[in-house]
Amino acid sequence: MSHFPVKPRHVPALVAAAMLLNGCSAFDRLVNIGEQPRLSAIDNPTAKPGYKPVQMPMPTPQPATYNPNSLWRNGSRAFFKDQRAHLVGDILTVTVNINDAANMQNETQRQRNNSNTQSTITSILGLPTVPLINQTVPAQLLNANGASNSDGKGQIQRTDAVTTNVAAVVTQILPNGNLVVEGKQEIRVNFEMRELIVAGIIRPEDIQSDNTIDSTKIAEARIAYGGKGQITDIQQERYGQQISDILLPF
Repeated sequence: MSHFPVKPRHVPALVAAAMLLNGCSAFDRLVNIGEQPRLSAIDNPTAKPGYKPVQMPMPTPQPATYNPNSLWRNGSRAFFKDQRAHLVGDILTVTVNINDAANMQNETQRQRNNSNTQSTITSILGLPTVPLINQTVPAQLLNANGASNSDGKGQIQRTDAVTTNVAAVVTQILPNGNLVVEGKQEIRVNFEMRELIVAGIIRPEDIQSDNTIDSTKIAEARIAYGGKGQITDIQQERYGQQISDILLPF
C-alpha cells in the first residue's frame, strides 16, 4: 500500500475536513441527548446507495430435467411444496455460530561474530624500523572485529465467539441457482443498540428442511456484529485524539 506524505500546508485543511465530518455526528448527538438510539427503517437492500448486484464466475448452464408422470420434484423436501427459500424476497434463518481460536508463537534468534586480521609484518629488510620515517612498522596493517545479535519474539492469541440467529432475505438469484442473501438485526436495550449484519452467497441444497442454514456454509460471508449508544460512545476516543493520532508523526 502506497502512502503519500502530508505536507504542512495540508494539515489545516485536513483538520477542518475532519471537524466538519465529525461535526455532523456531534450535532446529532446534541439533538438526541436523553433520547434512545433510533431504529433504522425497514427498506429494500437493493435500493440503498452504492448497492451493486453480485457477480461471480458461473459454470456452463445445464438444461433442466423433469420427471414425467411423477408427483415428486427433484430437490424437494416436501411432497407437495418445498418450504425452503428459493425466490427473491423469500426469508430464511441464518444460524451464526462463530467459535474461532488462534494461538501462534514465533521466535527468531541470530548471532554472528567476525574477526579479521591481515598482513602481519614483523620487519622490512631485516630492520624493525623504516629509516625514512623513523617509526616502528606496525605489526598488523588490518585488524577488524564485528559482532551482530538479533532476538525477535512474537505471539498472537485470539478467541472469537458469536452465537445467534438472524433472518435474511434473498436479494438475488445467480445464473447457476445460488442465492444471495442479506439480513440485518437491531436490538436496543436501554440506551445501547446492537447490530448484526449477515450477507453472502448460499447454495439451495445447503438450506435445511426447517429453512435454516449455518453461517459456515455461506460463501463470501460478511458478518458484522457491533453497536452504538452511550456505552460505545464512551469507549470511543474523541475525534481530536483520533485526528492527532493520524497526523502527528510521533
